[in-house]
Amino acid sequence: MRNKIDHESGSILASDSKGPWDSPSSSQSDGSGKPKASADEGSRPEPVNPWDPAPSSSPQSGRSRGPSLEDLLRRTGGGKGGGFSGLPSRGDGKSWWPIIAAGFVALWLVWTSVHRIGPEQEGVVTFFGQYSRTAPPGIQFTLPAPFENIQKVDTKQIQTTAVGSPKASSENLVLTKDQSIIDMAYDVRWSIKDPELYLFQLENADSTVKEVAESAMRAAVANYDLTQAIGPGRGGIEIEVRRRMQQVLDEYRSGVLVQSISIRQSDPPAEVNDAFREVNAAQQRRESYLNDARAYASRVTELAIGETTEFDKIYVQYREAPEVTKRRLYYETMEQVLGKVDKTIVETGGVTPYLPLPEFQKKAAAKNEPVTVTGKKQ
Repeated sequence: MRNKIDHESGSILASDSKGPWDSPSSSQSDGSGKPKASADEGSRPEPVNPWDPAPSSSPQSGRSRGPSLEDLLRRTGGGKGGGFSGLPSRGDGKSWWPIIAAGFVALWLVWTSVHRIGPEQEGVVTFFGQYSRTAPPGIQFTLPAPFENIQKVDTKQIQTTAVGSPKASSENLVLTKDQSIIDMAYDVRWSIKDPELYLFQLENADSTVKEVAESAMRAAVANYDLTQAIGPGRGGIEIEVRRRMQQVLDEYRSGVLVQSISIRQSDPPAEVNDAFREVNAAQQRRESYLNDARAYASRVTELAIGETTEFDKIYVQYREAPEVTKRRLYYETMEQVLGKVDKTIVETGGVTPYLPLPEFQKKAAAKNEPVTVTGKKQ
């Protein structure tokens, strides 16, 4: 059984194994090297390329085929030069390609050589990557790229760098003169004063400004105690930080101009903030009490000085006219005493109104009650 299967397999492998694209094998050729016709060669058609169209009257297909891929490409190429050479010729028979190329070159020259710089900008021109010059605002001309390139820089824009945060999650702790710790948050406003230095000396301008600001703030706050740093000393700290920052940035040749410093927060750390608030409240109450005491002392002192001066004048008058002076002092004293109390004057013979009655009228108007003043002769 096994021998029979092997024999049949060998017969199958030994059969004609040529594909539709193969030529007759050497086993079917005669001695002259020409292929030997098989018995059924007359009935089987020759293999053909599927991309080649068969003749219009092919007996094998019985129907006509469309144009081949080679014919389509040949027709698209225009027959001369192939590719994209199918543009119509000019009147003199020359090609349009030189004119199209010249147009692209002219557009490239205009696009890379003419530049408009805004009124708030300056242009930094580089020649093969090296600094060449700084162009002012207006229409400027340069060599075409890649020979010269221009980079526009806005020198009038005020940029803001925030340092610290009012939230406790990002504290910016600074040590004061009296060894206290405060959490500070502030804004740095700066602009560009030298575009060349700004572009070629700084890699990250915002990071540089932030680091310089932190260093300057620590150096400035170290000269103030806690009370000044969180209160009246803020203005002085801002001025000193700006001065220190500008000095350091000029040493770095950064091309940055510091416009202003604005402190947004100057508080103790969150862990001890309540205790600091209580201390500040107690200090404010103490200052309030001291101010009240100073005001009272000044008022009493001035009153005593005035009374002493008045007594000296009365004493001079008393030496000249004792009786008149005593009577005048009596009347003035009674006026001061009776002017502060309610009075009722009763006289015989009926009720006599006492005019003017400003105090009684005011009280009666407040209570909506009539006022009756009577007098009695003694």
